[in-house]
Amino acid sequence: MPQVLDPAKARTTDEFIAELRLLKAWAGNPSITEITRRIHRDWQRAGRPRGEWPARSTVGNCFQVGRRRPNADLLLAVVKALVGADEAVVSIWRQSLRAVLGEAEAAARVSACNRLPAGPSEFVGRAGLVAEAEAALISGRQGPALVLEGMAGVGKTSLVLHLAHRLLAEECTEVPVLFATLRGSVAQGPPADPAAVLETFLRLLGITGDRIPYDLEARAALYRQLLAGTGALIVLDDAADEEQLRPLLPGAPGCRTLITSRRELDGLTGAARVPVPPLDPDDSVELLRAAAGAERLASDLPAVEQIAGSLGHLPLALSVIGRHMREHPAWALGDYYREPLITLALEDGVRTALAASDARLPQGARRLLRLLALHPPAEVEIAGAAALLGEPSAVAEHHLATLAAEHLVERAAPHRFRVHPLIHAYAEERLCIDEPATRIHQALVRLSEHSPSCGADIRLETRTIRGFRFREGTSLPKQLHAGRVLAA
Repeated sequence: MPQVLDPAKARTTDEFIAELRLLKAWAGNPSITEITRRIHRDWQRAGRPRGEWPARSTVGNCFQVGRRRPNADLLLAVVKALVGADEAVVSIWRQSLRAVLGEAEAAARVSACNRLPAGPSEFVGRAGLVAEAEAALISGRQGPALVLEGMAGVGKTSLVLHLAHRLLAEECTEVPVLFATLRGSVAQGPPADPAAVLETFLRLLGITGDRIPYDLEARAALYRQLLAGTGALIVLDDAADEEQLRPLLPGAPGCRTLITSRRELDGLTGAARVPVPPLDPDDSVELLRAAAGAERLASDLPAVEQIAGSLGHLPLALSVIGRHMREHPAWALGDYYREPLITLALEDGVRTALAASDARLPQGARRLLRLLALHPPAEVEIAGAAALLGEPSAVAEHHLATLAAEHLVERAAPHRFRVHPLIHAYAEERLCIDEPATRIHQALVRLSEHSPSCGADIRLETRTIRGFRFREGTSLPKQLHAGRVLAA
């Protein structure tokens, strides 16, 4: 084989396919039909069932660029069909393919089982939301599907498991149960490959490996055939998008599918969508009691309510602070004022959860999220966001819609958006790390000059963002100096 053929230099799937095309030319440019015939011969010798043998069109697709999830097994079969029995050469191509498909291999690692994980030990409140979700499932027609959407840490997984256990408890007979974590919001690594999820589901439903099709559509068809009429319960936690979900929906009457996602899945036809908000104030106090111990909080209910409000009633943050209270009895409730409270909540899980959502954002929306830390922690209008960005309102509206789709801001009215206190705090942390001081200065000037919604004399509560100090009652223009906001 000539030295010009070097699959090891491929860094992407498309580059690997380009090398494969050169290999085909080096091998005498056999037709796709001939390559297919050779693969059939090799697989027959290996004892693989005829149902797994690829069609000519499938082999032809191996030479097409732009494929998201190429079949590594078939690509290696094509290599073998072109180079023959030279195992040394095949090994080189195999190693290159493994490097190229590292992300695909990570996507193929699936966490799925045929039973539900244990429900949350500290599930509090949500009675109205549970009733709404159950009603949405009952009203579903062809294979009811329910999507629970909300921001990071809002308790979607706890809610879906609570709901799923309730549904199973109401069953008169046992029904098939399938649960999978789809890794849609994991910062490191790709979301789960639906083909890999289906393979695991099919095995859990009793299909042996030699009977599982290679094609995604064929797997989905077999999956739906097996679930028809069973009344199965499928729970798909942390979905990435509609494309990942569609093959996993059973689409059969009687089967119920519960889905959680941090994204708005408005393109999932036929699914009921239920937004999951933070807890009600009373339920927030109850969750803090459950996590910290009732006796720990008995002394000062107003202080507990203030702590819950400062955390924006976010279940993850409330659980974090409740555990801290239980483990640090020397801390009085008064010690949990805003700065240490927010820092503790971000440090023990909330920051990581928000960073995973942040990592999915395009550059413009990510920049706006940071600049929103400069806006008073109240509702922001599209025009105010445009002033921060120094961009037209249409651009700001687009970025705000992107943030809303990821549940990093909440749409409060047609042209107004609300930022959760902990997301605002996260944005403050990132602001001076990711934005230069000159840009922050310029954004503050534009915001201070913006009217009428913000006005020329925007007044901010006393708080510090790294080296930036905002003093209550002082107009921003008087504080701006050489890119820094100086305390009076």
